[in-house]
This record gives sequence, C-alpha cells and structure tokens, in this order.
Amino acid sequence: MDPKKIALLVGALIIAGVTAFMAKNMFAGAPAPQAQAAVAPQPVGPKILVATRALPVGTIIGPDSFRYQPWPKELMENAYYVEGQNVDLNKLNGTVVRTAISAGQPITQGALVKSGDRGFLAAALGPGMRAVTVSVSAQSGVAGFVFPGDRVDMVLTQTVDGSDGPALRTSETIIRNVRVLATDQRTVSEDKDGNAEVKVSSNVTLEVTPRIAEKIAVAQSIGQLSLSLRSIADNASELERAIASGDVRVPEGADPKAEKQMLLAIASRPVDTDPTFVTGADVSRFQRRSVPRAQSNSGASNGGAAPSGGATVDPAARGPVVKVWRSSTPTEVTFGGK
Repeated sequence: MDPKKIALLVGALIIAGVTAFMAKNMFAGAPAPQAQAAVAPQPVGPKILVATRALPVGTIIGPDSFRYQPWPKELMENAYYVEGQNVDLNKLNGTVVRTAISAGQPITQGALVKSGDRGFLAAALGPGMRAVTVSVSAQSGVAGFVFPGDRVDMVLTQTVDGSDGPALRTSETIIRNVRVLATDQRTVSEDKDGNAEVKVSSNVTLEVTPRIAEKIAVAQSIGQLSLSLRSIADNASELERAIASGDVRVPEGADPKAEKQMLLAIASRPVDTDPTFVTGADVSRFQRRSVPRAQSNSGASNGGAAPSGGATVDPAARGPVVKVWRSSTPTEVTFGGK
C-alpha cells in the first residue's frame, strides 16, 4: 500500500479518537462543584452581657441567666454591661427582670431591678399575682433549706374540739406549687462568693393569686402553717395531671412556641383545688377520724326542757305537731323531736 495513504489513514484515526474523547467529556459534563457552608463572621468588638435564655418579666436573675459575648463596636450602647468596666456579676445575682429580654439579647441596666430599689418586689411578681408573707420556724420552714425561687406546698395543721370525746387532729395540704419570692429580706440564696447559704428564716414571702392570698390569711388564724419543699420534677407531673383532669385544654393548630409558653405558665401557677388531708386516726389507732359533735346549747343542758321566757324554738328541733280542740280552745301537742 502507498505509504501516503497509510499515513493519512493513521492521521484520520488519531483525529477521530481525539474528537470522540472530547465529545464524551463535553456531554458527560464536569462534576458539580461541592457546596461549602459559609462561616458566619464572628463579631469583633468588646464583650457584653447577653441573656442565655428568654427572661420574662419577674424572673429572678441567677448565674446561669447571662454570659459575655462579643458585640459589634458600632452597635454599642451606654446601657450595656461591658466586660472589664467595673461590672460586679455577684451584684447582678438576685436582681429582677423589669422588661422582658429575649435569648441572646443584650442585658441593659434599666432592664433589671436590684434588691432594695423601689418597686423591686412588685417587679418580681407575675401579672395578676400577689405577695404574702407567712411566719415559719426551723421545723415549719424546712430548716432553712427553702430558697428564693423554690416551690413549696402549704400544709395547715389544726385541732377541732367537740363535746363527744377527744378533739380531732388533722393536717391538710391546702395549696400546692407556690413560688418563694424571698426569705426574710433576702432574694438570693448565695453569699458574696457564690456559695449556697443555708439560714433559718422567720418569714417567707410567697407569690400567690388574690384568692389564695385570702385563704392564707384565714389559714393563719385557724391553725399552724408549714412549708413542704417540692421537687423540681413535680412541675411536669402537675401539668400532666391538669391536662388529664380537663382543667387545661390545649387548642388544636396552635403555634408550638405559644403553646409551650402557655403550658409553662400553667405548670408554674399555684393550685388550691383537690386538697389532701390526714387525720389522727391515720397516724394512731387511739385517735379519732371524724369531726366531733359541736358543743350543745343551753336548752340541751337543761335536760331537754323547752326554753322559757318566750324564746323561739328551732322548728327543725320539733317533731310533728297536732292541734287538739277541747270545747272551743285549741291545744298544740308535739310528738317526738330531735
């Protein structure tokens, strides 16, 4: 074969192969570029105090309520708490939120009320709530282990006297899930070094509804009030109990965030329904279980004789009355009676 033809044939084959290879790469396409997550730029500037979680009005500030975070210099305000500018974090513990603060929002000096400031206790109260103070001792106040922010139950112990034997001794849990605002004049449970300080108090201030405040005032005149410290986990069980009993109805299609806030508010409210009680017979077989009969009146002490001097007799204490006519004069005759 002619060498020129062979060379042309080889060249054609080479050109065809290169063309096929280029066409394959063109139709197959290059691999898609890998998307990389953009790293948010960290703000550069001084560190200020921000809220670690949502702080509604009335929240008592604790060490876990805030943290330092870098903040853009151009967005700085004079009301911010700036690191290194004479900020004493220990003095912030125990302060009360005056205006609501969102999570991650800077904490301003005007948003907090310090202990001793005017309106401090009023700022600690939730909407529609009242503050009442009860006297306690080492025994009725859990030996000083009740701190501001804890939740307690209130137990009323009383003795009911009567005329038919020994008195009835009973103890009743009249109110549950009450928030402690202060012990004596303290609204924080830590000392200046941040350590828990156990101290027996003589007075405890509680956050209650207006109706419960009236009940507590009456209970203090009836008998002795004692505090029973609640577990932190009891709030969830109290909410489940309220939902199961029908006291709480969760609307369908509600916003999950609004629903969560509603349930948290319900779980933290004081409860004065469905009280529980025990009597002396539940403790000792030699104590009575029932309420004794009330003291008898003066008529019963006179052997059951009818009261004289025109006194009125209770109709419920009389038996059937029959009117008997003798000649023209009627006479009323009473049978039986209590």
